[in-house]
Amino acid sequence: MSGLREVWPFVDAHHRAGRPVVLARLVGRDGPGSRPIGDVMAVAGDGTWHGSLSGGCVEGIVVDHAGRVLAGAPACLVPVSPGGELMPWEPAPACAGDLRVLITPAPPPPVHAAITAALATDGTLDVGTALDAPYDWRLGATAGAFVERLRPRRRLVLVGATDLAATIAAMARHLGRRVVIVDPRAGHLASGAFPASAALVRRWPDEWLRHHPLDDLDALITLSHDPRIDDLALRTVLAGPAGYVAALGSRATHRQRLARLDGTPGIARLRGPAGLDLGGAGIGETALSILAELVALDHGRTGHSLYSGHLPIRAGLG
Repeated sequence: MSGLREVWPFVDAHHRAGRPVVLARLVGRDGPGSRPIGDVMAVAGDGTWHGSLSGGCVEGIVVDHAGRVLAGAPACLVPVSPGGELMPWEPAPACAGDLRVLITPAPPPPVHAAITAALATDGTLDVGTALDAPYDWRLGATAGAFVERLRPRRRLVLVGATDLAATIAAMARHLGRRVVIVDPRAGHLASGAFPASAALVRRWPDEWLRHHPLDDLDALITLSHDPRIDDLALRTVLAGPAGYVAALGSRATHRQRLARLDGTPGIARLRGPAGLDLGGAGIGETALSILAELVALDHGRTGHSLYSGHLPIRAGLG
């Protein structure tokens, strides 16, 4: 979902530069669609924009509406039809449901500051926008408003500060996960390879996990290739409810790992070798394989090819 969390760096950067921004939010839809209710586009006064409300078939229309609000028109709730600009004989997109899009100036300073603080601290906040004119912004879940609930992100703990951990962390930034890289080796953490979005922790993983236990929405992957580090993490996390626990390595390495961990409570939940069978070899392809397995598990899917399946392409959209 492309909600406030995804567009906020864009909104905040323009706000700090003194440029106006308009937010367009998908608040209703009649018929099928490619994006969930609540998705947001942010359109700035310099003509740039970020986010999406569809697969690309209504964004131009939304930018036009946003431009009018940027020019001084009042906030509005507008109907938008995919393919509405086409001639009668031209084929319309398959996602042809009528959309209801709420277009408002970005929130005023008190709401802006509250959103910024909640996202910076991974805190909890309800942000509402009235569904009647003047479509004002509100903090809290109030009647007659479209409310987005900002909640702490699910954690993805990577044990081992490796090049693969850096690549996974960079890719996971787009998956709504808060990435924590744990490694007791100072030199590995100081490599400079890791994205600013990842938290770096110099601790033995079992010690850190005892103070920061994972829940059933969290995930942990061991990547250090050092049994002294990885096994400590696995013994600790498998005893708890973490939803995804995986270990990097070949099948031979995993057999050795299972022998070392024989009798560990929860060992049947350990996924190894980590990842889906994509046949990839490089760092990027390996990271993609592992994150693809995590996403599939999040949505109760198998990771099979879409062309051979029958379930909706996007879980939860119908």
